Amino acid sequence: MSKYILSFDAGTTSSRAIVFDKKGSIIAVAQKEFQQIFPKPGWVEHDANEIWSTQIGVAAEAIVKAGITAADIAAIGITNQRETAVVWDRATSQPVYNAIVWQDRRTSDYCDELKKDGTAQIIKEKTGLVTDAYFSGTKLKWILDNVAGAREKAQKGELCFGTVDTWLLWKLTNGKSYVTDVSNASRTMIFNIHTLQWDEELLQKMDIPEAILPEVRSSSEVYGYTQHLLTSAEIPVAGIAGDQQAALFGQMCTQEGMVKNTYGTGCFMLMNTGTQPVASKNNLLTTIAWKINGKVHYALEGSVFIAGAVVQWLRDGLKVINKSSDVEALTATEPDNGGVYMVPAFTGLGAPYWNQHARGIIVGLTRGSSDGHIARAAVESIAYQTMDVLKAMEADAGITIKEVRVDGGATINDYLMQFQANLLNTAVVRPTITETTALGAAYLAGLAVGFWESIEDVQAYWKKEKFFEPYMKEDVRGMLQKEWKRAIKAAQVWSEE
Repeated sequence: MSKYILSFDAGTTSSRAIVFDKKGSIIAVAQKEFQQIFPKPGWVEHDANEIWSTQIGVAAEAIVKAGITAADIAAIGITNQRETAVVWDRATSQPVYNAIVWQDRRTSDYCDELKKDGTAQIIKEKTGLVTDAYFSGTKLKWILDNVAGAREKAQKGELCFGTVDTWLLWKLTNGKSYVTDVSNASRTMIFNIHTLQWDEELLQKMDIPEAILPEVRSSSEVYGYTQHLLTSAEIPVAGIAGDQQAALFGQMCTQEGMVKNTYGTGCFMLMNTGTQPVASKNNLLTTIAWKINGKVHYALEGSVFIAGAVVQWLRDGLKVINKSSDVEALTATEPDNGGVYMVPAFTGLGAPYWNQHARGIIVGLTRGSSDGHIARAAVESIAYQTMDVLKAMEADAGITIKEVRVDGGATINDYLMQFQANLLNTAVVRPTITETTALGAAYLAGLAVGFWESIEDVQAYWKKEKFFEPYMKEDVRGMLQKEWKRAIKAAQVWSEE
């Protein structure tokens, strides 16, 4: 019996591979950043071949670091940032255009048209999503409309479209498996989350031929086998989930009402709503969490577009810190935010505002404002945006959230985690393994091949590392929340023509 599971974690700025053992412990990690391409303001692209080469490269590196051979890998799980669109030629496996990244805003005007003609309501009912340039369907349409000859080839079935999971699976299996899972499909704006099919009406509306779309399968099953990659042995690729759904699973939020928040480039909060989709009245997304053993679980999701990325901006844009981890020390140079608030709407505002034209602002500056105040405002903006989502979630689900399980890079910042607990007046729980996105993909793959017997088997391994209890006085919390609302209002006013 092979002793390990290999996870591919295809992020927005880097490719990572992690080797896990039976206890869900990390044996080895390898990571490599890839190029971010910005052809025009608001446009963000990746080179899909570079995503593949860095991903297979770090996989080989992680196996070497772990001191094992590829033959020791029982299965591969894939998790990915979900809304990036790749279109490639079926015969040559070459992309016809750069991958269009989830942060890309080029289809905003088209989304505005869909809102004007009433299609947005149909999209919400069928897909559970708000109409926004964030999702991959409109990006696929843009490629078909703007790349010479693409539409004709797509109609003949000569092109493939996929989110990054589908692209990586295609490359791993040398074109033998052309598949996505329900969680990624549910983020395209063209997949019906009730019938679990690509939606004909929406495909017609966006002029997307069905021949270009992958087969949609469950999140935990054998999709195919590697073809002479990493080893001559065939390794099963057996788990796929979009990054946020994978993190929900990795956090073992398998019961209705359980909530996790992932602090990555963006911030993503999901609540497991069980086997029934809950329609949001507060601008959250209704999405598929996973499908395992024929059973679909749904989730409510709130997306914050800029979370950890605001710290990268302090590093690369303002150059007030040398590396991201320096931010905690800089925030400690001031006792409070000095009345400074930052709304980091660099790529528009996500849930619950969904203002795709909003831009980032800093308010409350005085002559006494320091780099420490700005750093505090930046870090605190992550917690405020999370609070807005949590309040919307409580209203939709009709329950008070008692604890939030957290993961992702920014959770190492104790100041942020404590401020988050204070602001929410809710316990924030950090597990011992914060790589829950990759862990979720590993669990899904391992369950499919019998590496783990059952979900209950896996639950035994989830352990908390630190528990942040709220201690802020109610009047202070109220004042901070009120000032944040003013800052949000200012950002929205700025976006009006």
